[in-house]
Amino acid sequence: MHTLSVSKLTSKSQATIPGRVRKQLGLKAGDSVAFKMKQGLVYLQKAKPVDHVMARAVSETLQDEWGSANDDRAYRNL
Repeated sequence: MHTLSVSKLTSKSQATIPGRVRKQLGLKAGDSVAFKMKQGLVYLQKAKPVDHVMARAVSETLQDEWGSANDDRAYRNL
């Protein structure tokens, strides 16, 4: 695997997906992307409907665990 492009995080932890990557993935404005991890590597792909279902299911299980006022303060700028 080789490095295709590099992007820098902003102060709000946002990054631009470089044009070369957007083109290869067929991404356009309004598309969703999915981040997947395996053995310490992060993979980016154009999100599929199943990715939205999975993300929603995981999010719902974490709401009770990560729903305190302290958590809101700690993660509000992410």
